[in-house]
Amino acid sequence: MDTRPIETQVIQPLQNFVLAEELLDQQAPIDNAVRDILLAIGENPDRQGLVKTPNRVSRMFNELTAGYSTDPVKLVNGALFDVDYSEMVLVKDIEFYSLCEHHMLPFFGRAHVAYIPDGQVIGLSKIPRVVEMYARRLQVQERMTAEIAGFLDEVLHPKGVAVIVEGSHMCAMMRGVKKAETNMTTSTYLGDYKTDQNLRNEFLAHIARPYRD
Repeated sequence: MDTRPIETQVIQPLQNFVLAEELLDQQAPIDNAVRDILLAIGENPDRQGLVKTPNRVSRMFNELTAGYSTDPVKLVNGALFDVDYSEMVLVKDIEFYSLCEHHMLPFFGRAHVAYIPDGQVIGLSKIPRVVEMYARRLQVQERMTAEIAGFLDEVLHPKGVAVIVEGSHMCAMMRGVKKAETNMTTSTYLGDYKTDQNLRNEFLAHIARPYRD
């Protein structure tokens, strides 16, 4: 049996993220809050360019925070499969977009997720969806990294999970220190990845290697 790691790269972010209908009922308070903000900064919310802005922002926040309403059971949807494979499974370069909970400004980048199966694998598309579920919330990158790893560990019960997230934060790029080249890397290792340095090195080597068709 071929025991080389299964490696996949995801270039495009998820499209058509499903919004919960109940979130759409909460638009009015956001509409009103955005209108108040426009007034507070000295703008006229009734002028042509801004008259629809409160509603647009409300719908935007429904989309950008859709992870709160994502049902994890429905997300996995039974896509766990018994497979005789015990080497690394890696999905790398998963694009994500999130909102920093401190300033509600975007941070974005790529996530790399690996696990060592223990009798079961999860459907390929589910790993980017797990990343999306935790990214579409008010977040800090450190917690998001740990949540992705913890979810896969709980669902799959694998021998190990490794997650690295690389992010650029607008709160440090366009305000505050204003350092446009500042990036942040966070990692979480569980199970065998936490105790086996060689396994971590293999994971890092695969991430660093350019993807080839």
